[in-house]
Formats: sequence, structure tokens, C-alpha cells
Amino acid sequence: MKPPLIILAGPTASGKTELSVKLAKKINGSVISADSMQVYRFMDIGSAKIKPEEMRGIPHYLIDELLPNEEFNIVIFQKLARKYIQEIYDAGRIPILTGGTGFYIQSVLYDINFSKEETSAHIREELEETARKDGPLALHKQLAMVDEASARAIHPNNIKRTIRALEFFRQNGYPISEHNASERQKESKYQFAYFVLNDERNRLYERIERRVDLMLEQGLLKEVEHLKNMGCHKDMVSMQGLGYKELLSYLNGENSLEEAIYILKRDTRRFAKRQLTWFRRERDVIWLNKHDFACDTDAILDRMITILQEKGIVHELQ
Repeated sequence: MKPPLIILAGPTASGKTELSVKLAKKINGSVISADSMQVYRFMDIGSAKIKPEEMRGIPHYLIDELLPNEEFNIVIFQKLARKYIQEIYDAGRIPILTGGTGFYIQSVLYDINFSKEETSAHIREELEETARKDGPLALHKQLAMVDEASARAIHPNNIKRTIRALEFFRQNGYPISEHNASERQKESKYQFAYFVLNDERNRLYERIERRVDLMLEQGLLKEVEHLKNMGCHKDMVSMQGLGYKELLSYLNGENSLEEAIYILKRDTRRFAKRQLTWFRRERDVIWLNKHDFACDTDAILDRMITILQEKGIVHELQ
């Protein structure tokens, strides 16, 4: 029997956090965050990080692990996620990988091999300098010339992923999209259920608008100001997250607060759309459309548990 793994993915603001905790309480699970921002300390509001009281005693991993000036990428994520999955098994619990970063989830689920993707400092520095000097679009055009599939999948403003794809091509001589396609054909070593929580587009976009407004009420601007005072700047991986780069631009005098908020809401909606596009391409996904359950979280939870029992992943409930 393969070891069990539960995935709860979905676009931003879809309600994954609450559902993951409820599920973990029912099945003796522990949660591993598949999020590129929640791993950082001092970045609580903008990353929509779960609060300690919301965890309800459930162990959570890959939250508050790093300082904002530390590097975090898919290779580091995969290594830590594997380590924590084993710790969860050793504790007699079931791992629940929860988040919206589809490639992170894929890297664990199909054990993608990144052995040839070790970074080369001089290549990365050269590409970062191109982005600074000529802008992200110039960098993205470089990618389109050597890896059209990756260029279509990666947004021009996603400098981090663009650089990683170009790095791979420079080091290996063939596109990372070919490598990923090959790796995705692997059979998972886990007995898994891959749930994607979704909502109707209009309702999801309304939730995104409300979430941004709430983040601002909770002090997102002060959080970004504090990070800036700590020495954080726009070239850091941590400061590329939604909510951080927009408000940092405002604090740097590059635009007005009103413009920054407009861009943040717009780009978060676009991000949610890209997340859904990613999940639609994935194999073996079980869609949980909230409107099918009248947006009743307990009804969604009951459906998940039924599926987990049918798959033999869950045998006893708490």
C-alpha cells in the first residue's frame, strides 16, 4: 500500500484554510503549506497566513520558517515538504498539502527531479541584471525565443519563474517545459486524493476584493512599511508576493496608494485565473465547486471524507 497524501488546492480566497483545518480535525491530519509567501516570518497579513488560534491545535508546517531575506524556491520547498511528510507519518498522522502554488504541489506529488536545476550564480545574476536594466518584458522575450511553451505559461511579470526557466535552458540545453512534461508523466508514489476547491468566478472575485480591503484594514501597509524598514527591497524573492510589491512601489514613491490598491486587486484576480488554468491541466483532480454544495463547508467536508474512505486513504474518523 502506498503512503497516503491529501492535497487541498485552489485559487486564492477560495476558502482552503478553514476547510483544511476542519478536514485535519476529522482524520487526524497535519497541514503542510504549499504557499511561496507564508513560509516567511513578519509577512502575515499580505500572505493571508493562518493565525495560531485558527489552527485549532492542528500541526502546521512550512509557515514562519524563513526570514524575508532568505531564498525560497521549489527545490527548497520540495526538500522540506518531503522531510515534513515523513515526520507526519512518524507521528501517525496523515499529511494534507494545502495551498495554491500548483507547481509546488506537483513537485511533491510526482517527485519531480530537480537535480539538474541547481542554480548557477553567474547566470542568475546576469538574468536579474537584465530584468533590472531592461525590464521583465525583455527577459520574457528571451524565454519566448527558447521555450515558447514556458513563455505562454509564465506571466511576463513573474521574474522569478522566468529566470528559473532561462537558467534551466542555459544549463541543460533544452526547455524546462519538456522536462516538466516528462516528469508529469510519472506515477505518484502516494495513495493520494487531489482536491481543488473552487467558486463561481463572480463570487471568487468579490471575495478577492473583500480580502484586499480587509488586509488593508488589518494593517497591510504598516506590515510592508515594517519590512521596508528592516531592509527588504523589491529585488528580494519575498517581496515579489502580491500585496508586498504593489505597496512597496507606493512606499518608494512610484505610484499613489489608490493606484497600488487597484493594481493589487487586478493582479490578484489575474493570479486566481492563472491558478485555475494550472489546476485544469493537472491529472486526477477532484473538483469541489462550492456552488454545488450551496457553499456549505460541512457538506464539502462530508464529500471529501466519503472520497477518502472510498480510496482507502482514511479508515477512521476522529
